[in-house]
Parts: sequence; C-alpha cells; structure tokens
Amino acid sequence: MRVVVAIATLLASAPALWAADLGIGTWARRDTQAMTMTIEPFGATGWKITYHITMGSKVSIMSLESALDGSEAAVIVDGKPSGETMAIKRLDDRHTFTTLKMNGQPFGTSKAELSADGKTINVQNETPSPTAGGPPMKSTETWDRK
Repeated sequence: MRVVVAIATLLASAPALWAADLGIGTWARRDTQAMTMTIEPFGATGWKITYHITMGSKVSIMSLESALDGSEAAVIVDGKPSGETMAIKRLDDRHTFTTLKMNGQPFGTSKAELSADGKTINVQNETPSPTAGGPPMKSTETWDRK
C-alpha cells in the first residue's frame, strides 16, 4: 500500500515539475533572424540564459545566470561585465517579471508569458526612463521554440 501511495504522489507532482521546465530550450525571436535565446537549467531552480545576437558578420553573446527569485544577476556581454543587471522573478510556471538596471539605476521592466503549449514566449517590455535619455518606450517580443 505504501508503494502505491508513493507512486501516486510522484505521478501527481510530475506535471508541475514538467511545467516548470517548459521554458528550457532554444528560442528564435520572431521579428528578426539575428537573435536566438537559449535557456538552460542553472542551480536548483534557476536558469542560465544566453542570447546570440548577429550584427552584420559579428555574433555577440550576452548571458546571465538567474536564480529566478528576483535577485539581481549580472549581464555578461562577450565575456565581460556590461554594467547591466536583470532581476528575474518566476511568478508561476508560465510567467516571469524582470527589472532591468544599468550601472545600478533602474531603466525598465519586462513581463514574459510562456504559451500553454510551450511553443511561444511573449515579452512586454517597458522602458519608462531609458538610459540614453530617449523617450519612454513600450515594445513586444515574440519568441518561437526552435
């Protein structure tokens, strides 16, 4: 009887564990062929996120390692600290909220939603006070699973 209860408990928790990892994989930004994002497991519950950005013949790599608990993670560009941090908080299995800072100063937020089928990520970006002194901006990104 204990074995049956143990198996039932394991099976009941399996969908939640599987859903928590739906974002793991490689993604292509829909509006440009020049950007991909790879999400890998990091630590017990976090993600390592690596962006490959093609500009002409040059490919730049931007990465960060986040515990997904809202703590700041340094953004590394081509192997060097960029001065940017992302504080990513996992809200549930399909939603994250990110606060962006440059040199310690907040400059924007992002809200990401993974589709129920795990095939797309939609990101709403808001930059109320851009670091370059430009006007406030809002944008939407759609990422498709590769």
